Amino acid sequence: MDIRMLASGSAGNCYCVSDGSTSLLLECGISVKQIRRGLGFGLTNVAACLVSHEHQDHAKAVADVLRAGVEVYTSPGTIKALGLEHHRLRPVRAKETFKVGTWTVRAFETQHDAQEPLGFLLHSQPSNERLLYATDTYYIRYKFPGLTHIMVECNYAADILEANVKRGSVPEVLKKRLLTSHFSLDNVKEFLKANDLSQVREIWLLHLSDGNSDEERFKQEVMQLTGKPTYIAGGTGFDN
Repeated sequence: MDIRMLASGSAGNCYCVSDGSTSLLLECGISVKQIRRGLGFGLTNVAACLVSHEHQDHAKAVADVLRAGVEVYTSPGTIKALGLEHHRLRPVRAKETFKVGTWTVRAFETQHDAQEPLGFLLHSQPSNERLLYATDTYYIRYKFPGLTHIMVECNYAADILEANVKRGSVPEVLKKRLLTSHFSLDNVKEFLKANDLSQVREIWLLHLSDGNSDEERFKQEVMQLTGKPTYIAGGTGFDN
């Protein structure tokens, strides 16, 4: 499985995953121009885009991606919040399963301040690899057997956030929002401990906060806990 990070963080999120047969976008929270540039080959070989929720850092380019001929799978609540109508929009609810090329995808609910946010469990038929994608959530209620790849939000560390609140660089209202809408380092570690990681080949930490995270610390703590190769998906190398 090939995982390519085009952008990650509050400025925009977009990833491309491929099993060698079918390529999918996870999110389109950057401009379609940036997406085309990041993929090199444009959108021609992308079979579909999966969008977790309607916030612009995840859904900015939905309309342009649809116009480019790419089907977009997301929840009815997200579609309503975006105010879009298009024949390539594919509504999917939590616990529903759908197929895109060689991928079988199962959606599940996440906990975020959005209309109907989703995470996705992707299974490649040719390679029998299983990828978990979960972002912008403060809780994941499920366990996922047989995972080989994990892409999970690791937005902040509680101690860094608290220190920033005390020094006045983070408002109390923002702290409350983070606690009830985003996955912290402690959340990630508890989630990983609750799941069978015996087949996991790599872990990607997504959507790190600009001021409330520490890339090297997060990477080292997750690697020490799991013994698995861990990568940080951070920022974007593209101009607007």
